Amino acid sequence: MAKNLVYDIHDKPKFGNLLIFAFQQLLAILAATIAVPTIIGIPAQIPAAIFGAGVGTIVYQLFTRFKSPVFLGSSFAFLNSLSIALAYGYCGIVLGSIVAGAVYVVIALVIHFVGTKWVSKLMPPVIIGPTVTLIGLSLAGAAMGDIVKASAPTVYSGYNLLALLCGLVTFMTVIICSTQKRYMMPRLVPFILGICAGYITASVLTVIGNLADLDYLKIINWTPLVENFVTADGSFRGIEAFFRVPDFALVKGIEELVSGEISGEVLVANPNATVLTVGGIAEVVIAFLPVALVVFAEHIADHKNLSYIIDRDLIEEPGLKRTLLGDGVGSIAGTVFGVCPNTTYGESVGCVAITRNASVITITTTAVMCLLLSFFSPVMMLLQTIPACVMGGVCLTLYGFIAISGLKMFKDLDLGDNKNLFVVSVILISGIGGLTLQIPYALADNGAIASTIQVTSIATALILGILANAILGKVEKSKLGVSKDEKEN
Repeated sequence: MAKNLVYDIHDKPKFGNLLIFAFQQLLAILAATIAVPTIIGIPAQIPAAIFGAGVGTIVYQLFTRFKSPVFLGSSFAFLNSLSIALAYGYCGIVLGSIVAGAVYVVIALVIHFVGTKWVSKLMPPVIIGPTVTLIGLSLAGAAMGDIVKASAPTVYSGYNLLALLCGLVTFMTVIICSTQKRYMMPRLVPFILGICAGYITASVLTVIGNLADLDYLKIINWTPLVENFVTADGSFRGIEAFFRVPDFALVKGIEELVSGEISGEVLVANPNATVLTVGGIAEVVIAFLPVALVVFAEHIADHKNLSYIIDRDLIEEPGLKRTLLGDGVGSIAGTVFGVCPNTTYGESVGCVAITRNASVITITTTAVMCLLLSFFSPVMMLLQTIPACVMGGVCLTLYGFIAISGLKMFKDLDLGDNKNLFVVSVILISGIGGLTLQIPYALADNGAIASTIQVTSIATALILGILANAILGKVEKSKLGVSKDEKEN
C-alpha cells in the first residue's frame, strides 16, 4: 500500500462506511455532472446524466479490471459540440458520443500494436505537470463565481456576502475535518460534513429570509423539491413524486426518428432543431472529431495525476490501452443510457487525494448509487437544491488539490533550462489567459462564418505545449542547439 493512502486500490471498507464514502464521491462529482445538461439547455435530463455517469463508470471499471479509482461524468470539453449536435435532437447527441468514443477506441488499437513510448515522447512531464496544474487553475474562476452566489431566484442574484459565508463555512468544515488528527472518520468524509454544515447554514438564513421577507437572506431555492411532489395547481403527483424513469437519449432519439419531428425540451433549447439528416451527420462528426482527439491528451494528464497520487503508474497497469477503451466505450454507453459524453473527473481525483481513499470498490459503489438514485426523484431534486455557494466551498479545496498535484510534478523539472521554461510558460499563460481555437467549418450565404468548432483553453494550451516542446527538441538536437565552443571541442 502507498504510504499516503488510508485505503488502497483493492481495499474494501466496511459496508456502512463504504456507502458513506460512495455518497461523498457522488457529492464531489455532482456539480459538474448536472451542469452540462443545464448549460446546453436541457436541465430535465439531469437524472439521465447521473444515470449515464454511473453506466460509464462501470464500463470504465470493467475495461480497467477495477484498477483505476476514478469516476466518469459529463464532459465540459464537448459543450460546444453538444450545442451543435442538439440542433439534430437526441440522435445528434448519440451520434456525437459514438464519434468521440470511436476516437479513443482507434487510439487504443494503435497503442496495442505500436506501444506507448510515442505517448511518453509526445507528452513528457514538462507538458503533463503544467497541464494538470492548469486544469485546477482553470476551474478556479467557476468555483469562485459559485461561492458568492445564492441559488434562490431573488433580486440579489449576483454577489451575495451571505452566500460567501455559507461557502466559507463549507470550506472551513472540509479543511478542519481533513486535517484534525483525533478522529479517523471525519478525515474520510470531509465533503459530506462540509456540505451538511454549509447547507444547514444556508437553510437557517433562507428560513429567516422567508419569514422576514428579506430576499438577500434567501440562499436556497427549494422550488425543485416542492414541484417534485405537487403540480402547479397544488395536486399531488402520485407515484412520480417518488419514482421516475430518466429520459434516456437513445429512447428519445428513436422516438424522434419514428415521429419524424423534434419535441419537448430540445425544441425549447433550440427552436430550429430538426431530425438528423445526411448533412447533419457530417456536421456532428466535424464538431466532435477534433475535440475528441484533443481530449485524449487530457485523458493522459488525468491518469498521470492520479498515478502520482496513488503511487501506481496507471499508464503501465492497467495500461493506457485499457483506460482509453474504458473511457471511450464508457462515454458511448453513458450517452446512450444518459445524455452526455463522459470523461474522467478531476473532482473525483481530488476527492481521492484529500480523503486518501483510493478504493476502487468505493468508486464502483458510487456508480451503482448513481444508477439507483437517478430513478428516485426526491433525492434527485434534493441534490439540485444544494446551493451554488456550498458547492463552491467544496470546489475551493478540490480544484486546489488538482493544481497542487500538477505543481508537485515540477520538482523533477529543470526550469533553469530555457526549453522547459518556455514549454511550461506557454501552457500556463495561454491556458490561464483563456486562449481557445475556434475553427470555422460552415459559411453563410454572404460569405461570413456561420459555425465554428471551439477547442477549450486547456486543450489549446496543451496543443501549444506539445508543439513548443517538439520544435525546441528539434532545435536542441540540430546544429542550432550546439554552441561554438561545443563545435570546437
